[in-house]
Amino acid sequence: MAHVALHIPLLSLTSTHSFSTFFLSTFAAFAAFETASGDNVFSASHTPTAPVAAARDLRYLLYDVNPPEGFNLRRDVYIRMASLVKTLRKNGDDWVLVLPPWGRLYHWQSPNIHQIRIPWGEFFSLTSLQANVPVIEYEEFIAENGGPFIDQVLILQNYAEGWTDGKWEEKVDERPCIEKLMYSKDKQGYYRGWFWGYEETRARKVTCISAQGHASIMAPVLQKNITVTSVMLDRAETLLHDHYAGKDYWDTRRSMVFAKHLRLIGDDFRAKHLNSTDDRDNTGYSEDWTRMKAKLGSAKGGPYLGVHLRRKDFIWGHREDVPTLKGAVKKMQQLMKKHKLNKVFVATDADDEELKELKKLLPDMVRFEPSPEDLELFKDGGVAIIDQWICAHARVFIGTSVSTFSFRIHEEREILGFDPKTTYNRFCGDSEKECEQPTHWKIVY
Repeated sequence: MAHVALHIPLLSLTSTHSFSTFFLSTFAAFAAFETASGDNVFSASHTPTAPVAAARDLRYLLYDVNPPEGFNLRRDVYIRMASLVKTLRKNGDDWVLVLPPWGRLYHWQSPNIHQIRIPWGEFFSLTSLQANVPVIEYEEFIAENGGPFIDQVLILQNYAEGWTDGKWEEKVDERPCIEKLMYSKDKQGYYRGWFWGYEETRARKVTCISAQGHASIMAPVLQKNITVTSVMLDRAETLLHDHYAGKDYWDTRRSMVFAKHLRLIGDDFRAKHLNSTDDRDNTGYSEDWTRMKAKLGSAKGGPYLGVHLRRKDFIWGHREDVPTLKGAVKKMQQLMKKHKLNKVFVATDADDEELKELKKLLPDMVRFEPSPEDLELFKDGGVAIIDQWICAHARVFIGTSVSTFSFRIHEEREILGFDPKTTYNRFCGDSEKECEQPTHWKIVY
């Protein structure tokens, strides 16, 4: 049982909601998906048939994570927040998840490119996300909410004293802030902060919460202790998955369909440079993730080895289980020989010097290298997705130990129906004695 002992002063605020045509249609589509079994919400001819109920008071859940966290860990936190919204909605409240704009991430270092305030629609299919849980972009929230105001920010943190008597239990309490606040009060008494690069955004109230448990532990807090319209959970990565690797997890993960233009770019690259197409590779893909159910082992994959070789911070942060370039190339060549492959696609964050060395050691290496114009269009996040999409379609894939970039490729290949033996492989450190391979998290429908 969760221990909830919150005494948060409630803001006495009322808010009227003026729904835009866009959001009503989105919400109707979601309602139709939930209630009309067999309807295909992805069909261009589909018209929602479920009546839109008289608008009740919507409540908005926003969230953010620790600034240093990367793109693929943030995708994982989205799954946790989607699960929380599902829990809230099961209890009868109309909660909508507000998607935090992308930007200013560690790996997004391309110069002269504007990479803040990026909406999710540039990277993922919103239609697909909405077929799983109601979501809106942040700018839609501003429009619906009547301005860039967030009623309450809850900063999640661990317990200062750690586990009591060495025993772990789920609990939530309002506590003094452990770290220095990343928010400051302005002259009007509002709180200013990063807020995804939206300088005009401000919060009415900021409170620190010590939380230890799964995402759903916050449901009673949001329903019983807080009555405001919009709540933001900062440091949302503090919360654990409710149903890791279960059906709810996979439903949300499968709904995270990459934006179509990025998939098409990846498919075009596969066809031109890797002799790879869905027809030949048995990797057919459905726009409607709810109807896609590939049999495990049915995917053949393109005639190339897919590689994710993480460098930079991993070289010193994970010295024992990250190989030298020579060690990595040796492993690639072994796999290519074993599986009779003569092409290798490499996704890597190696710097220019290492790339030159890698090219010398592996002359036939293929990489996706966007033009300056394409990079401006796709941004670093889009290029990462294209890399993942190409790796996901390889005959065999090998990734980097404990890398969330590699984990997401594992999941994509699981969705496509690859044999686990071709997916769950990782590089070993040159002197690593026990090289444990990644766990197979089997998809659940």
